[in-house]
Amino acid sequence: MGMHTSKQFEEDLAELKNRLLYMGSLVEEMIRQVVIALMDRNSEIANKVIDDDKLIDDLEKEIDEMCLRTIALRQPTAGDLRFITSTMKLVTDLERIADIAVNIAERVLELNLEPQLKPYIDLPNMAAMVEKMVKESLDAVVKEDVASAIAIRKQDKDIDQLYQQIFRELLTFMMENPLTITRAMRLIFVAKSFERIADHATNIAEQVLFLVRGKDVRHTEVID
Repeated sequence: MGMHTSKQFEEDLAELKNRLLYMGSLVEEMIRQVVIALMDRNSEIANKVIDDDKLIDDLEKEIDEMCLRTIALRQPTAGDLRFITSTMKLVTDLERIADIAVNIAERVLELNLEPQLKPYIDLPNMAAMVEKMVKESLDAVVKEDVASAIAIRKQDKDIDQLYQQIFRELLTFMMENPLTITRAMRLIFVAKSFERIADHATNIAEQVLFLVRGKDVRHTEVID
């Protein structure tokens, strides 16, 4: 590889990382906005989240094409190839998170048509934890920080427990008063959606381990 090509390759990788970070920051913002829409019962913000999804879809396509083009033209070595294939997995997770944020926004629009079922306590806590997980998982990728990635995997269990708690509470509402069923079901859907975002954040964190150690840990329970 001549000097020119390797410099060009470095630039390609830097550009790829920039686009990935840009997409990540947009997805983080969508989660932040959808939480505000839910808590403030703000339909305008919910609609904005739904509109932003198009930008995320376009970015996913653009980054995927950049990755494939880089592999084809530059024939990267093992470490760089790992980064490129990781990026393709990361954008898939980011795109899914954006889709889930849109699903939450759609439920918010429906919830806003009726009086609020109850004061939200566990749900905003769960949402804040999930938002933090997404941010920390992306930071861990950028810094290739294995310790953070492992810590994020552990948080996923806390989210699952919180979901169970919210589910049980809403189930009680439905049993005591059938008129609450539709609203309670929507809130269960919202809680489940946050749980699914946490799963994707965990996938993102696991890419760090793949990047640094060259191991695919998605289907393993214990890692040191």
